Amino acid sequence: MSGLQPSTENKSLQMAATGLLAAFLAYLASERRAAAKTVATYGGDLGEFLGFLTQHIGNEPTGHDLASVSLADLRAYLAKIATDGAGNATRAKKLSAIRSFYRFLRLRHGIPNEAPALIQTPRARRPLPRALTEPDARSMVEAIGDSSDTQALAARDVALMALLYGAGLRINEALSLDIGDLPVGESPLVVRGKGGKQRIVPLLAAVRTALAAWRGYRTAPAPDAPLFIGARGGRLNAGVVQKHLRTFRRANGLPEHATPHALRHSFATHLLAGGTDLRAIQELLGHASLSTTQRYTDVDTAQLLAVWQKAHPRAGA
Repeated sequence: MSGLQPSTENKSLQMAATGLLAAFLAYLASERRAAAKTVATYGGDLGEFLGFLTQHIGNEPTGHDLASVSLADLRAYLAKIATDGAGNATRAKKLSAIRSFYRFLRLRHGIPNEAPALIQTPRARRPLPRALTEPDARSMVEAIGDSSDTQALAARDVALMALLYGAGLRINEALSLDIGDLPVGESPLVVRGKGGKQRIVPLLAAVRTALAAWRGYRTAPAPDAPLFIGARGGRLNAGVVQKHLRTFRRANGLPEHATPHALRHSFATHLLAGGTDLRAIQELLGHASLSTTQRYTDVDTAQLLAVWQKAHPRAGA
């Protein structure tokens, strides 16, 4: 805590911190018209913070103590709740509550403190990609046509799913392909990714076969015509694909995360499990940063751990 001296002109510095917290919660409820649940959440988070300060300084904190909280004090608090099990997202939420409280203290009670605004917000970890099992991924590709209305739409849907799982395309990348983008012979596919960046993607024989089967239903279209079209002839919409997959997975007992993007995740995860180099996967996926691709090593590790916990004879001990 810093050595800030209490001002005799600011009575708020002499107030108990719990009284200032009560005033803040009343402000949220009456002036900001925050929901009761929101007020309770702020009260819980800030009450925890004041409890930490009480232990930290050895007595119930006052407005002066709140004004004296330093960056080191805040880091100690965040470290403490991290030790107690709070993840980055939870710590970021609690820090946000502290910042709101301090804005109120500055504006309504003349208690300044820049530390809460200066401390770095813990960055929430992105959730791990949820890949499908290999049987589920194959089922999406091979059986999706069974739920299509016509043979032509069945060929279209199989070709689309084959591109997502067999080549790791994003759904919008696949749907933006034109007839003229289809490679000739054994040539790779040129994909336009995020930011217009192009990448080269080799195609498996099974993917080429599925694309050729769908191409057979596209009679003499112009090179700039969309490769995947909807029932009315326009470029197929991602929302239509999502809806169709939602119906398919529920009818076939697949998990709710069986989505177009899950097929891309599965493409990367299954390649990694098969020993493919991480840099090669980065190129295939079109990731600008290797750190993005490295998330798949966490997926593979998590899946190995799950298998080990299920199969190991001491797992239930």
